[in-house]
Amino acid sequence: MATDPDPLLRRLGEELARAGVAAPTGGGGPVTAGEVADLPPAVQRYLAFMEVVGRPRVRSFRARFQGRFRLRPKLGWMPAEAWQYNAADPITRVFLMRLRFARVVPMIGADTYVDGHGRMLGKLFGRVTVADGSGEEFDLGELTTYLNDAILLAPSMLLVPATTWIGVDDHTFDVRLTDAGRTVSARVHLDERGAPRDFSTTDRFADLPTGLVRAEWRTPISTWTTTIDGRPLPGPMAAVWHLPDGELPYVEGRIDPASLQIDVAPPG
Repeated sequence: MATDPDPLLRRLGEELARAGVAAPTGGGGPVTAGEVADLPPAVQRYLAFMEVVGRPRVRSFRARFQGRFRLRPKLGWMPAEAWQYNAADPITRVFLMRLRFARVVPMIGADTYVDGHGRMLGKLFGRVTVADGSGEEFDLGELTTYLNDAILLAPSMLLVPATTWIGVDDHTFDVRLTDAGRTVSARVHLDERGAPRDFSTTDRFADLPTGLVRAEWRTPISTWTTTIDGRPLPGPMAAVWHLPDGELPYVEGRIDPASLQIDVAPPG
């Protein structure tokens, strides 16, 4: 949006334009009860809590994150804010985070999944590249992060043939997503209401001093709130690596409820 004063949002629009991401087309008709009737019971409980049936199918969304981030435990936490844009067809995720490295040097981090490929790019002052990761590990990792976003923010984006739902028990299900010839999976744990309380996967890779290491990655959720139009929305969230030498929470924060916009064109 040209009238928005946030330069990070404008930069998000520029990144999407460079990637050739267009506005979603076609109607997002309401999800019907018949579409979910044959899914496992735990998945149906989850979709009921998320109020999916009766709402229009989500084709894209934009949201703002506020919280804190750290690269390593000894480096300490840095205040962080981010804008992201996700789209379902084709699967797209562009997430831009603004922080101050060592609380002094401004840095922009970009996590992207576009045209079936993932990338992580970090630039000091928004110009000097200090990290640039791509390849199979990032393709899998960024697709998995898209899956996590959809489970927590826009589950109707997953009601497509590329998604497989597998019931485990009354409070747990597995979900698999295939794109560009790759399949990622995760386990979702529900509370008594059907609300997700944890998302776990081993399809992401931790960037450690010794290199990329496949490790368990989780996003626990303790509370839920609602958006301005009544959609369920996670409260405070965290992203946690489970590494051989212990847990490493490295992102903590929340989505601004007023920022979540459904089926909007990429910001320009």
